[in-house]
Amino acid sequence: MPLPLMPKATAVWLVDNTSLTFDQIAEFCGLHPLEVKGIADDEVAIGIQGRDPVPDGELTREEIERCVADPKARLNMAASEIPRPKARTSGPKYTPVTKRQDRPNAIMWLLRYHSELSDAQVSRLVGTTKPTINSVRDRTHWNMANLKPIDPVSLGMCSQVELDEAVTKAHKRLRSRERREARERARSDRDTAAATAEKEPVVETAILQRAPVEAAPQEPLEIVTSAQEVDKEAPAEEADHSVESVFGSTPAPAAPEPEPTADVFGTTDRPSEHSGPAADGEGAEVAEDEEESRT
Repeated sequence: MPLPLMPKATAVWLVDNTSLTFDQIAEFCGLHPLEVKGIADDEVAIGIQGRDPVPDGELTREEIERCVADPKARLNMAASEIPRPKARTSGPKYTPVTKRQDRPNAIMWLLRYHSELSDAQVSRLVGTTKPTINSVRDRTHWNMANLKPIDPVSLGMCSQVELDEAVTKAHKRLRSRERREARERARSDRDTAAATAEKEPVVETAILQRAPVEAAPQEPLEIVTSAQEVDKEAPAEEADHSVESVFGSTPAPAAPEPEPTADVFGTTDRPSEHSGPAADGEGAEVAEDEEESRT
């Protein structure tokens, strides 16, 4: 859709002289609805003189009245025989001399609130150079003490549509970078898993070789106290050892010594333990011998 020759000046005139909605004015002038709202609140396009599009043949009174009656209708550019100027598509963006001193302020605002923008995008939006952007980012700018962040849209250095497009492209670039990094991490994980899988058969073979030894049942360990050990060993000792094995064989009983039948004085205190005729004869002989010795 073709745009008016001076979009912001046309928007200023439409805001001040018509009751069109912000969306209708923004679509006709190629601006953002918030930018049109800023114009209505005297926050954007301060000092810009409004331009009537009717005398220049860009818009008709009937078209304005039709869109005022229907808020959902769109303004259509009137047909004109005057050739439209071609929009410049390449080359550095021109910044008026009166606004060049506000470039560092706009750069500071973009770096603070839209850090996802690249240096090339900031340079295209504000019309500055990368050394200036780096000096503001590193806080080495010669006028750093007097800088303050200001929205470049309010300064007139870029439109809200251009800023939104740049922010959208920056977000897409970040998402694509995250997806690329995720794919690289997944690829590295697969390579690591494949390298680990090549070493696993050797480990499994070693485990299978050790499996019969490890799978052999083990007898449960029984904890035996000292008292139980003595009780278990006692019957074995009694069965193995006997009196003969410890003290030797029992000796034969010695023959009893004969007790004297008469004391020192020749009297017999107690009868002899031997009985029978032989014993009586021997006693008689002994008595005779004693009598002879006395005489």
